[in-house]
Amino acid sequence: MSAEQTTVGEMLVATVPMARTLNLDFLETTPERAVVRLPDQADYHNHLGGPHAGAMFTLAESASGAIVIAAFGDQMSRAVPLAVKAEIGYKKLAKGEVTATATLGRPIADVVAELDAGERPEFPVAIEIRRADGAVTGEMTVVWTLRPNS
Repeated sequence: MSAEQTTVGEMLVATVPMARTLNLDFLETTPERAVVRLPDQADYHNHLGGPHAGAMFTLAESASGAIVIAAFGDQMSRAVPLAVKAEIGYKKLAKGEVTATATLGRPIADVVAELDAGERPEFPVAIEIRRADGAVTGEMTVVWTLRPNS
């Protein structure tokens, strides 16, 4: 893991209280991919003994935020990243620890070009949530924007 990857995860844990509360582990944070793990914690289980839907939502949203920071951190002096909307589907029963993997849905250069043109670009981030055996337990899409500061 590079120093930049560690910095993104540490920064999110330091500034996002829910990431701290859930003890999220930022395994990989690059402009191409972010991988975040939610450890198995009884305090965050649902009635079936797996991670609560709200905890999985927070896990996936945190993975999307990590890739946004990694991809557009150099734009923060002129724009604020904001989640615009999110949609999640729960596919299979999750048990034990789960991992969310986020990928950008648009090329970074295209988003930055829109920002350069004075627009407020929007872009999707797709996230898969998997259990330890690799089964996909959930899929989420978060649409983000870069809101210009001026």
